[in-house]
Amino acid sequence: MATRRLGIIMNGVTGRMGYNQHLVRSILAIRDAGGVALSNGDRVMPDPILVGRNAEKVEGLARAHGITRWTTDLDAALADANDELFFDAATTQLRAELVGKALDAGKHVYCEKPVAESLDDAVALAKKAKASGLKHGVVQDKLFLPGLRKLKLLIDSGYFGRILSVRGEFGYWVFEGDWGVPAQRPSWNYRKNEGGGIILDMVCHWRYVLHNLFGPIQSISCLGATHIPERVDENGKTYKADADDAAYATFQIEGGIVAHINMSWAVRVRRDDLVTFQVDGTHGSAVAGLTSCVSQSRVNTPKPVWNPDVPKSIDFFGTWEEVPDTQVYDNGFRLQWEDFIRHLAEDAPWKFDLAEGARGVQLAELGLQSWAERRWLDVPELKI
Repeated sequence: MATRRLGIIMNGVTGRMGYNQHLVRSILAIRDAGGVALSNGDRVMPDPILVGRNAEKVEGLARAHGITRWTTDLDAALADANDELFFDAATTQLRAELVGKALDAGKHVYCEKPVAESLDDAVALAKKAKASGLKHGVVQDKLFLPGLRKLKLLIDSGYFGRILSVRGEFGYWVFEGDWGVPAQRPSWNYRKNEGGGIILDMVCHWRYVLHNLFGPIQSISCLGATHIPERVDENGKTYKADADDAAYATFQIEGGIVAHINMSWAVRVRRDDLVTFQVDGTHGSAVAGLTSCVSQSRVNTPKPVWNPDVPKSIDFFGTWEEVPDTQVYDNGFRLQWEDFIRHLAEDAPWKFDLAEGARGVQLAELGLQSWAERRWLDVPELKI
């Protein structure tokens, strides 16, 4: 059994998602576990170099986690032939440019989504990657969540019968930054000219979730809103929040399935989790969150009768059953990292490429167009 080194240029790991999910819970967790196991018994050991603009912050992260390599010079990192893979989790606004630069430098690429601010840029990037012959991937993390994996198990088993509808609720209250309570998301998320907005950020997620669980999306209707027009940034300065912080979208899916998803950074949570998906079918229903999934079959469905004059007699929450944990569910980001590393090392199957990333941007762009034009829009097949 041999251990191979994989040099990874990690850009944007000083941010919340890049640090927590990609660096600590994925790459460092893989390192601590002895690398990624391949089918022949060999292992691949990630060797990251951290890249960022703030030298003090990047060096501090490297020291805190026993990482010997860090830099503020991305060009120099890309020029090093010993590092094969470029990863980006920095701002959406710069992603297409940076990933394109990495491809030009001969690096395989793996990145967060959205892969670009516009469909034209996303398609150009996917075509560049395809022509390069290099391997490329986009994070599609929600498919690897325990709750959605349990939901997928129900779907594949035929539990629902004919699926009728999907209802998604996503979001939480992002503090405005005043009253002495700092916001838990960066201020660029709420500035249109910096690539902010919940439609661009989240509809990319809904595209791969809906497509992979239920089928191709045929059309979209979307209404956006900026509910909180003024916020306070990381430096205590009040700014105009002109990007959409909430959206309400309906999707028509092949086979007659109707999906509706509310997404908001201006909503207070009174549901099982920060995101939930309810699926209703002729033979049963289920509600999946980040980690749990509950179900109710047709034969166990109570029979309520509308009568507003008497207190309700049914405990509606109590009539659902938990889908049990039948396996150990590892961190979803880590699982996808391991799959992509196997794809690099032994050409293991992989479908979440930059073309899939472009399809997410396509749906988000159609959502923004639907909002602007106040109408339904078809989702054309995107061939790359």
